[in-house]
Amino acid sequence: MVEAQFEPANTETAILSRLIEPEGAGLAPEAARYILTLKFKDSDQQRMNALAEKARDGALSPGEEQELENYRHVGHLLALLRSKARVSLRQRETS
Repeated sequence: MVEAQFEPANTETAILSRLIEPEGAGLAPEAARYILTLKFKDSDQQRMNALAEKARDGALSPGEEQELENYRHVGHLLALLRSKARVSLRQRETS
């Protein structure tokens, strides 16, 4: 039996990056500007900071570990979308 090997090219992050294509344009200016306004609410930022502190102390429960991972995933998705938004606006300005 052949053991399945981890494929770094098929991590959740890699798959999202291929889907969103952050280095490519394609967003309407209004959509791009809207995406650049998205940010975590203060309450979410405070929760992320509290979870990160507990993680540094090695004191996260399994549920908190999952919650922190969820915040990381959403943060990465937001970063990919913002990158695409900036590229789309930059390309629009140079056209």
